[in-house]
Amino acid sequence: MKVAIIGSTGQLGSDILDVFGEEALPLSHDEIEVKDITSCRRVLKGVDAVINCAAYVRVDDSEDHPEEAFMVNAIGARNVALVCNEKRMKNVYISTDFIFDGEKEEPYHENDNINPINIYGLSKYAGEILTRNYCRRFYIIRSASLFGSKGARGKGGNFVEWMIKKASNNEIIKVVDDVVMSPTYTKDAANIIKNIIERELPYGIYHVTNQGYCSWFEFAKKIFEFLDIDAKLLPIKSDELNRKARRPKFSALESTKLNNFGLRMRSWEDALADYLREKGYYKIIG
Repeated sequence: MKVAIIGSTGQLGSDILDVFGEEALPLSHDEIEVKDITSCRRVLKGVDAVINCAAYVRVDDSEDHPEEAFMVNAIGARNVALVCNEKRMKNVYISTDFIFDGEKEEPYHENDNINPINIYGLSKYAGEILTRNYCRRFYIIRSASLFGSKGARGKGGNFVEWMIKKASNNEIIKVVDDVVMSPTYTKDAANIIKNIIERELPYGIYHVTNQGYCSWFEFAKKIFEFLDIDAKLLPIKSDELNRKARRPKFSALESTKLNNFGLRMRSWEDALADYLREKGYYKIIG
C-alpha cells in the first residue's frame, strides 16, 4: 500500500512517515499546497491513501486570522477529499479535541455532540464535515495534546520540551490546573493510524489518544517526577493567561471503537516515560 503523507515534516506527520517506511510518499508544504485544488490534483496520484496532517494550529492567531485557519483546515480538507474521491483513494483527515466545548466533564466519545468555542476548533470541524461529505472513503482521526520528537513547527516545539527547558533554566513555571486533556505520544498515534488504514477498518470517525487524562499541571508534574527534577512548578487558572481564544476546560477523548478491533492505546504515563527514554533523558524513576 502506497500512502501519501501531507505535512510529513510535522510532529505527527514525521512519525507517520516513520511507521509506513518505504510505503510512504512524504509531502511537505513545499511540495503540495492544500489550499490549491490544482496543486492537490497534480501531486496526489499513484497512491492508495492520503493522510492529511496539514493544519493551521495556532489557536490564538486563528482568532485574528480566521480566513487562513479556514483555508488550511477546511478548504484544504475539501480539496484533498475531492481528489481522493475522484481517484478512489482512502482519505485520512487529522482532527482535534477542540471541536468540543468541554462542558461534558468526562471524556468525549466519537458520537458526542460537537460545539467548538474558538475559530480553530470551528475550522477543524468544518474540515471534518467537508471530508465526510466530499469523500466516500474517509477516516477522521481526532487526537489531542500531541507530544513527539519532531515538535510542532506552528507552536515552536512541544509541551514536554518546554517544561524541561524552563526547569533547566531554573525558571518559575506556571501551568494551568483547570484544563483537562488527553496527552498523546505521536508515535503511538501513528501506529494506530497505520493499523486503521491497513486493516481497512470501517470508514468513519475514530478517537486516537493515549489512555487516561490529566490537567496540564498534572502533566508537567509527572514530567518532573519521571526525571527527578525539583522544578519550581506553580498551578494557575486559565483565566490568568488572558489568551484570545477560549479553550475547552475538559476535552479528554476516549474511543468507543478501537477496542472492538483489538486496538488499544497505552496510558499517557507509559507513553511519556518511553518518550523521555527515547529522547535520552535517563533519570527516569521506576
